[in-house]
Amino acid sequence: MSLPSATVGTLSGGRTLFPYVAHGLTSNALEVALRLARAEQGTLVPVLLLPVPLRLPLDAPLPSSAETAVALQEAIEERAGEFEVPVESRIERGRTLTHALELMLAHERSDRVVLAAASGEAPGFAPGDIAWLLAHAPGEIIVLRPPRRS
Repeated sequence: MSLPSATVGTLSGGRTLFPYVAHGLTSNALEVALRLARAEQGTLVPVLLLPVPLRLPLDAPLPSSAETAVALQEAIEERAGEFEVPVESRIERGRTLTHALELMLAHERSDRVVLAAASGEAPGFAPGDIAWLLAHAPGEIIVLRPPRRS
């Protein structure tokens, strides 16, 4: 199969942003992000989004979040190692998840964003956050909905 010339240039060394929240890391979305990064010999950039309450400065220490962040980043890096995909982990703070997504896009270059949608009790991003991302993010956006439970 021959790929159009505009597509060929994006198949090598791309960056896949994978935003997630501590309670919303889903293995399905991570798996898809890793497969895409591996297919294009690219880098996975997992970004933990941390909402910071208005009563605190945006750069305030969040000790309870730090332990969780390290554990999640280590788990993602271990899984990425199985796929032989390089990882550049990040943490982005914001007043809301949408604000953190906005700051993530301002700070990170990428070819695509892969994220999980919330559905029922399944963790992930709310429709409003996804709608904002669709309206503002450059490049491809892949939103994965969790499988329906029978």
